Amino acid sequence: MKKKRLGILGGMGPEATVCFYNHIIKNTDAGTDQEHMKVIIWSDPGVPPRTDAIFRGGESPVPALKEGVRRLREAGADFIAMPCVTAHYYYKEIAEEAGIPFLSLLEETAGYFKKELPQVRKVGLLGSSGTINSGIFHYVLERAGLEVLVPTEDEQENVMEAIFGKEGIKAGFTEGPSREAVVEMAEKLIGRGAEAVIAGCTEIPLVLREEDIAVPFVDPMLVTARICIKYAGYRLKKQCR
Repeated sequence: MKKKRLGILGGMGPEATVCFYNHIIKNTDAGTDQEHMKVIIWSDPGVPPRTDAIFRGGESPVPALKEGVRRLREAGADFIAMPCVTAHYYYKEIAEEAGIPFLSLLEETAGYFKKELPQVRKVGLLGSSGTINSGIFHYVLERAGLEVLVPTEDEQENVMEAIFGKEGIKAGFTEGPSREAVVEMAEKLIGRGAEAVIAGCTEIPLVLREEDIAVPFVDPMLVTARICIKYAGYRLKKQCR
């Protein structure tokens, strides 16, 4: 089987892109450099803010995302993954013009529940307001038979501050108040009946860890990274890390 080359459409934010690539490395069953998969990374932190574009009439990120797709394709990528959940609001528009397969974090996550956690019926979703209020993850999860629990409006403001605030995750603060706020919100969703918690923003796994909560923590980046390894024709480690 000819192995495929992955293109990562990243930069939203840069640390989430690094985290996704690290999942690729850690989950590949490789004993030498040569046994790892070939990866092309396009990291463009200048992509306009997705939540601003969706709800506040901000500059559309679509041209920048299409440019990234074009660059990856021309560089030799055989398929693409995009480690930004909110940007999946534009997934269909971008994927239609990609010209190569484009994996969806949302669809792969829904598939993970069907295969690995079929007993789960209620999930807590932590993410940006762009993801929560647009319903892009709700649609995919509910189609898979899952009930989605989200923060209240006031609680969501706290989540956004933890992600985008001056001392938030995107500013490089992965300990302290930003982490505490996310863990607390996860626990609240569990208290309301969530049987699993989903990282609906690629910054969430930078502060929330599986050992922090008493239910499964599902990271779409990790789920999709493992799918990418298999799709590309490489060996997959048995345990997620």
